[in-house]
Order: sequence, then structure tokens, then C-alpha cells
Amino acid sequence: MNKLIGLAFGASVVLAGCGQSQSPQSDAKTTDDLQTVTMASTGSDADVWRYIATLPETKAAGIKLEVKNFNDYVAMNTAVANQEIDVNTFQSYNYMVAYNTETTDKKVAAVSTTYIEPMGIYSDKYKKIDQFPNNATIAIPNDAANEARSLSLLQTAGLIKLKTDFSPILGTTKDVIENPKNITFKSIPMATAVRVKSEVDAIVLGNTLAMEGGLNVLKDATFYEPVDASTKLYVNLLVTAQGRENDPVLQRLGQLYHSEAVKKYVADNLGGTKIAVDKPMSYFDEVK
Repeated sequence: MNKLIGLAFGASVVLAGCGQSQSPQSDAKTTDDLQTVTMASTGSDADVWRYIATLPETKAAGIKLEVKNFNDYVAMNTAVANQEIDVNTFQSYNYMVAYNTETTDKKVAAVSTTYIEPMGIYSDKYKKIDQFPNNATIAIPNDAANEARSLSLLQTAGLIKLKTDFSPILGTTKDVIENPKNITFKSIPMATAVRVKSEVDAIVLGNTLAMEGGLNVLKDATFYEPVDASTKLYVNLLVTAQGRENDPVLQRLGQLYHSEAVKKYVADNLGGTKIAVDKPMSYFDEVK
């Protein structure tokens, strides 16, 4: 477990679910009738769900949502797997698979999709990828899923080449077969990346943490992931303990993310960096 810590904007049409999400339905109308659901989250994700907790649609769905802030990704999954917390929202599909692969304890499972946000390459020194010098040092995340994701991004940017059988979930720097600029990879906890940005030539960072550091991937990244079918592994999820993913209350909670009120909140407050994805879990069948 020591490895785990934790635009194509036209593509958003492809990623969105067919038709509009149906509003969650429930007969619950009074506070006494509401079922409390506890959630672990962090950063802008937690902000979105705290907003959801205030919506009349949430009460209409029979849910009282309590959002608890966590700073450690593994702790969020452990708490959910042990059913100390009902759900969490922070991780992409590939992170969840990597977690379940590496843990020997209880597993987690996806309730629903939420959004996708691009991972970016950021630099204080260079505005374009082709300006990166030989022997550059690039800081990449040290957890399994995000290390693999960052290497895929560096390959898309044209900086390295990976093995043809590279695993987008568990691949490592050992899978780099061409490194023409002789880049040095500095493996660090992703949560610390913004703090070391000025000390290296570039960092690779997920958008939620980038936003906490005052960065917008669409405006500040030197290069970022496309949002299309090639990055479906990186769709974020609402996650619960394995065996609870079909719980009707949790399913209604997942539907709430795709309400019109939430779409407006995200558009108004998060700089266009979180693109809603409303898909069934079968969307990932071909990448399991």
C-alpha cells in the first residue's frame, strides 16, 4: 500500500449520458424521514457535495448528506471499505482499480460516475512542451494509478515512449522505452507537487489539487489530457464499500450530482475544469 496515497471540449458531448438525468424520487418530505449518508471528500469535490447537501432535491430524495473532509486518499477508501463512512468522492476509475488490486483487505466499488477533469503538466520555467531541455526533472505522483496516468500524459505530450503493453493503471517508469530528452522522474506525493513546482522543471498534477494550489488546468498547464474516449479510465466516481454499490439510497445520491442545480454550481465556480460524465458502470467493461 506504500505506492498509494492517497480539450477537446466537443468530447464532452460524447461523454455525457444519453438524455437528461432523471431527478431522484422519494416520498420522504420531513427531516425525521431522511436517511443520513456520510461522505469522505476533499478540496473542490467536498465543496460541490456540501452544496448538494443544501439542495431541496437532496431532501426530496430522502437523504441528509454529511460531508467530512479527509486529506489522505487511502484513508478515504479504508474508511469506506470498513463502512465507517458510507461513500467517498475523490478518485478516478483507474485509481479505484489500482487500490483494489493492491489492497489485501476489504475492497471498494463504484456507485456512479460524476465527472472527468484533465491532468496537466505545469511549469514555472517553460510555456511550451518543446521548450523542455535535455536532462529536465519532472515531478510525477508516487501512487500507482496516478504514476501510470502521468506517464501516459507525458507520452501523449511527446516527451517519452512507453511499452506497447503499458498498463494505464499500474504502469511505472520501468515501462519507459524511449526518453530522448533524458528526463529525470522525481516521484513525490501528488499533494506536495504545487509546493515543489519552482524547484523542478515541471510537475504533473491532477486538477483537484491544482485548483487548491490556485491553478486552472485549462489556463495554466503547459499541456493537458484530452477529454475523450481515450481518457475514460480517468472518469471520477462516487464510491462505496464493495457489496453496497446497488443500495437505492446511494444510487439516488449519485443521480443528484447530475441535477441542473449542480451543473450550474460547477459551471459558475470551477472554471470549466470538471466535465460531467453520466454513464452506467458498463461504460468501463472493455477496460477492466
